[in-house]
Formats: sequence, structure tokens, C-alpha cells
Amino acid sequence: MKLSQFNFDLPQEKIAQEPPRWRDECKLMVLHKDTGEIEHRVFKDIIDYFGKGDVFVLNDTKVFPARLYGKKEKTGAEIMVFLLRELNTEQKLWDVIVEPARKIRIGNKLYFGEDESMVAEVIDNTTSRGRTLRFLYDGPYEEFKKALFALGETPVPPWVKKAVTPEDAVNYQTIFADKEGAVSAPAAGLHFSRELFNRMILKDIDKSFITVHMGTGHFRTVDVEDLSKHRMDGERMIITPEAASRINSAKSAGHKILAVGVTVIRALETYVTTNAEVKPSDMWTNKFIFPPYQFSIADAFVSNFHLPQSTMLMCEAAFGGFKNVMNAYDVALEQDYRFGPYGDALLII
Repeated sequence: MKLSQFNFDLPQEKIAQEPPRWRDECKLMVLHKDTGEIEHRVFKDIIDYFGKGDVFVLNDTKVFPARLYGKKEKTGAEIMVFLLRELNTEQKLWDVIVEPARKIRIGNKLYFGEDESMVAEVIDNTTSRGRTLRFLYDGPYEEFKKALFALGETPVPPWVKKAVTPEDAVNYQTIFADKEGAVSAPAAGLHFSRELFNRMILKDIDKSFITVHMGTGHFRTVDVEDLSKHRMDGERMIITPEAASRINSAKSAGHKILAVGVTVIRALETYVTTNAEVKPSDMWTNKFIFPPYQFSIADAFVSNFHLPQSTMLMCEAAFGGFKNVMNAYDVALEQDYRFGPYGDALLII
């Protein structure tokens, strides 16, 4: 398929800048992929489509305050540093994106905080935009990490909202976030509330948690028309033996598996046995799913409404069928559904 096939006009006002008052009360569009039928529900109604023994697979990654603002030595030029991943705890090395990138060279020192007490040195230029920083901090590691994160802000994408608020630290985090390492929230998981989890228990719907540390690759512009030539950024994924066993046992017993979000469905499809079972794994995945694609694990998929030409939209189209999903997006625009991580959800069954 071609990139241009996933283009549509998305007015800025359709992108939600804030989540709904209650997590589980956003709109939920239900798309029946075999018939193309569409229903309009509320997210907490999602359990109406599942029953005893079915398993919801959720991503328990935790977003950290990845965006820092500082100054370059000597010139005092303002810079933004986006922490991507920690490379070495002992040497305090981080893989980062720096903007504006053209102003930063190896050997430059960057200063953070009102008192400029946090200092980092650029030690490598890994890509045209990427850098490796060594933070120069003499205290204990835990003290350093606490001081670093105190300087950062919640990395809500700038196309969602320009000014991040203290409330975003809670809103841009799932209630089950546990394993720190994501720079972007698994948006479909944001809709789950404790009340909804309690209702799942009453219906004997099971949960299984895996970890995928979501990066910025999902939001990166696809710059090739031929989708087979696009390469996704790698993300670390962890599927424990317990999680794999729970998913495989439910599937073999004929129960439904719901993948909650694009990160989850990518992870489930990354390492599958010839018997269509999930393998326990701790690895990096750069799997890119676009139509046509034959899924092995998930029977249902819930995600948000995403940007035009995004890899997340392509994944939805692969699961629900290109024509079905693009039609669902047309309906979403007509019916005032909200797009983006704070927006409404699409359940494909």
C-alpha cells in the first residue's frame, strides 16, 4: 500500500487537548470488521463485547518526564533536550534528541535548571538529530535521577497542546503504569479506570500485562510512498512467561484476546511460534504492521483515532480492513469524535 492512501483532512480542533473528565467515558466507536457495521458507544461499554475467560492485554509501561529545557554554554542559546533512553547508569549516559540540532556539537556543555546546576556534555552525534549526553553529576545515582526528572516535563506531543500543565503528569499516564521507560503514553490504556477494572472482575474478564517502552517512532513522519520501505524505530518489549502462558491458555481454550493499543499488538506479533502462540521475550522490536497483514494472536483490537498517514492508523487498517477503517475515520470526523492520545477510541472486533 501507499502512504498517500492514508491521508485525510484533520482539522486542528478535532485533536483533543485534554482528556474527558472520567477516563472511561470517552466515546467508543465499535467497528465490526467482517461486515463494516459501526456502533457508537461509551468506552466503559467495552466489556459488553467480552465475557468469561477473555483476556485484555495491556501495556504497563510508565512515562517519565522526558522533555527538558536548558541553555548552551557560552552563547546561552536556548535548547530543548528530549530524553529517549538511558544507556548507562554508572556513566549517566542518555540517548537524546536535541533541538535545534544544528547548534549542538560534540564537546558542547548544556546547562539545565534555574541555577544551571545540572550539566551535560555532548559526547556523540548518533544521527542528524540524535545525540548522546553524559550528565556531569557527582552525587549518588538515585539522587541524580530524582534531580534530572524534577527538571523534566511530561512529554505530551506538541501537536496535542503547546503548554503542558501539572495535570498532564496524571492524565498522560495509565492507572496501571508500573515499568518506567516510555516517552509516550500507550493511549488506548488511558481510558481504563479502576471502576472499569472492577466491572471486568465481575464478568470474569482477565487481564495480562506486558511492557513495551513506547518511543517517538510512532509519531515520526513516514517519508516514503512505498510503505514496505519504511523502517520503524526499535522499542524494548518484555513479555514474561506468566503473561505468555495466560494469553496462550486463554486462546487455546477458545477465549478472545483483546490487544489494548498499537504497542501491544506489535509486541504480540513480534515473536510468534508456528503454533500461533506468544513467546516469552525481552527484546527490541521494530515491527511495522500495515495492510495486508495476517494477525496471529489478537481477536480484537482497541486504539485511539490517530493522525493522517501515521503508522498507528496503518496498524488499525491492517486489523480492521483498509476500507472499513478509513470509512470509520470519515464517520468519526462527521460525528465529532476526538483524535489523538487524549481523544476517543476505536474498538475493532
